[in-house]
Amino acid sequence: MGFQFQGKKAVVTGGANGIGLACARLLAEGGAEVTVFDLPASVPEEVAAGFGARGMAVDVTEPEALRSAFAAAGAPDIVVANAGTASLDRLENTTRETWERTIAVNLGGVFYTVQEAARVMMPRRTGSIVITASTNSYDGEPYQIAYNASKAGLLGILHSAANELGPYGIRVNAACPGLIRTRLTTDWFADPAVLKDYFRHLPLGRGGEPEEVAAAVAFLASDLASYITGAALLVDGGQMASKFGTWSEDSAAFERDRWRLK
Repeated sequence: MGFQFQGKKAVVTGGANGIGLACARLLAEGGAEVTVFDLPASVPEEVAAGFGARGMAVDVTEPEALRSAFAAAGAPDIVVANAGTASLDRLENTTRETWERTIAVNLGGVFYTVQEAARVMMPRRTGSIVITASTNSYDGEPYQIAYNASKAGLLGILHSAANELGPYGIRVNAACPGLIRTRLTTDWFADPAVLKDYFRHLPLGRGGEPEEVAAAVAFLASDLASYITGAALLVDGGQMASKFGTWSEDSAAFERDRWRLK
């Protein structure tokens, strides 16, 4: 039996691609009335219409635009703050433009989304907010200093918002994906040599799919998680539980895009 969201309204930012799209689809499949917020280039209206949802062109770094979009969408019961961006740059080569854009979207955009969600949920004394954080909220993966900093900051938003909004019956949680197959990770998944080394350190021996993250988000958003708030749920194939690597050629082989026991 799937998730039950009949009679619920949901907003998903960054919902026209990747993890956000998988979340929006799953919420809609569960019966929610879903509105997707995304940049105009992602044609959210067209994408959302493909699964019976509504799409709106919104830049999450613009608070007034977000406020207008929330007003047009109607007071949501569920908000998934998912919009994000990433780039690979060495610390010494990270430009001011890259730093400021990454922080503006990944940290500022989530803050403004959570803030606006809180404003419309507080009078109703109910609601569920799920933030897409990352395993990078915890570790220092190289060449991603701006991304790492932005995702680490999301845990501060998570904990503070859960604390402040709990008395209003509003739950705030986060999903923390590891390496997931999306348009942002296409190059990684296209290189077996990179995957072999990366997945050596994942107990499940493979990367994740957007639908697997969406299932975690849907759980946190649902009434099944009614006593969970302030939690960060790792969706990483065990990556954060592994220190020195799980897999070796002594007992396993790397086939196509995953490790398997011999």
